[in-house]
Amino acid sequence: MGRFLLSRVWQSVVTLLLASVVVFAGVRALPGDPALAAAGEEATPEALAAVRADLGLDQPVWVQYWRFLTHALTGDLGTSVRTGTPVTELIGATLPVTVWLSVYAMLFAVVLGLAMGVVAAVRRGTWAEAGVNGLSLLGLSVPSFWLGLLAILYLAVGLGWFPASGYVSPAEDPLRSLHHLTLPAVILGAGIAAVVMRQTRASMLQNLSADYVRTARAKGASRSAVVLRFALRNSLVVVVTLVGLQLGGLISGAVVTERIFGLPGFGKLTLDSVFSRDYPVIEGVVLVVTLAYVVINLVVDVLYTVLDPRIRVAGGAR
Repeated sequence: MGRFLLSRVWQSVVTLLLASVVVFAGVRALPGDPALAAAGEEATPEALAAVRADLGLDQPVWVQYWRFLTHALTGDLGTSVRTGTPVTELIGATLPVTVWLSVYAMLFAVVLGLAMGVVAAVRRGTWAEAGVNGLSLLGLSVPSFWLGLLAILYLAVGLGWFPASGYVSPAEDPLRSLHHLTLPAVILGAGIAAVVMRQTRASMLQNLSADYVRTARAKGASRSAVVLRFALRNSLVVVVTLVGLQLGGLISGAVVTERIFGLPGFGKLTLDSVFSRDYPVIEGVVLVVTLAYVVINLVVDVLYTVLDPRIRVAGGAR
């Protein structure tokens, strides 16, 4: 177990180092001059030179990268060119909004997707499977922005069941926070629930026809025990992989949903920094998203060993 974890941690560190190079190079490949964006279109050459020196843009590229890497390792992501606010403060103010939204959406997607997947597998060939497949196809086909607009029109404006926009912190009022986040979380999680359902159904069908399930049935195990204890548990390895990848994608991809529902989250910060060519904020945002992906995948690897000890044994034997 120890060797398995050390191997995964080492791989995560190397991945983060390589990602920092890609982030640094990718941001500098963006069109436009951040010094000009900071100083203004009518800035004099002397003012532009002063801004470039302050941002370190007059240094060689390798010096800029080393400065970026060493500062990032100490938690210093620089200062926003546009607002003059430390990047860590901007991220700290907006990231919790996206994290709460993503976690809420993922919980909705996992619960609904697992339930529909189990029903579709157990009730194969019935109207229940057809109905679940129809709902999953609808969730995959309809764009989230269109669902969001319809939800605002009918559920928020028409019926008044949910707020159409705005955000309330869970620390301020947990119930109001859930009320504000329910509609965007359902819209954001609808497509993922469809994917979870399809993967769960396919894995459940495979496991229900396995030898160990037939043996359990021959020994007199109840139907619920066979489905939940044997087939579903062994299907969770696939679901955990999917959830891990999708959760990282939710954190970085909730831009459209946040825009539609007026949430002051990570997506708004990302768009504002790209439009204003704010190098430090863009680098900080992408680096935090990359870190989230790596950490989530590391947690998924650990969960594998809990769900299937054979993975732990195979990993430790390398």
